Amino acid sequence: MNLSKKKQLTQKRRWRIRKKVNGTVDRPRVTVRFTNQNIHVQCVDDIAAHTLHSLSTNSKDLIKVLPNVEGAAKLGSEFAKILKTAGVNSIVFDRAGRKYHGCVKVFADSMREGGVKF
Repeated sequence: MNLSKKKQLTQKRRWRIRKKVNGTVDRPRVTVRFTNQNIHVQCVDDIAAHTLHSLSTNSKDLIKVLPNVEGAAKLGSEFAKILKTAGVNSIVFDRAGRKYHGCVKVFADSMREGGVKF
């Protein structure tokens, strides 16, 4: 399969998900992005088009976290702590075109264990 075709299919999946998933102030959208070297997480209010909170493995205290299953679990629990201290109890999860499998599933489960409801 052509690489540009893969990117096109991924973009179509993102658009399909984003049609259904919208974040508000009461229930923001949490999107997770896995690259080969880092994991990026954002909590977004789509009505105001504003990022409420964000966390990445580029942060000083998370610099040694790798983008694998263990890293996803650690980042998910840390982000859940940040959301709980900010008063966010319920979110909408945006998997950004990836399958709900592996790292994405572990990230979501660790956020649920941290007390955040989906």
